[in-house]
Amino acid sequence: VQLVESGGGMVQPGGSLRLSCAASGFTFSNYDMSWVRQAPGKGPEWVSSINTGGDSTYYEPSVKGRFTISRDNAKNTLYLQMGSLKPEDTALYYCARAPFSGSYYNGDRIRMREYDYRGQGTQVTVSS
Repeated sequence: VQLVESGGGMVQPGGSLRLSCAASGFTFSNYDMSWVRQAPGKGPEWVSSINTGGDSTYYEPSVKGRFTISRDNAKNTLYLQMGSLKPEDTALYYCARAPFSGSYYNGDRIRMREYDYRGQGTQVTVSS
């Protein structure tokens, strides 16, 4: 299993970024996926999840309306479109795979914090 994130960088407050996560080594379309972030000195924070088909999405309240998670199963790629970025969004963002195939998350926000593999992450810094 390999998950490789890209698209991070430094952006001014109010700006936008699009993160990508290229998946390989497993059948991507069979797994719910998530984005998780970790700010300096803090623990991991769940950001968003998406089901296998991409038609159900979930967000942490502080990013809802600003971030959009999506996936392209034909390209084995997960995305996170980030807008109206704030300094408090500064963190290392990584994608993560649900620990079981199929419809595992099913809208359960406790389950959405579970994963078995994650990538190395891509840094997002929001600063003026």
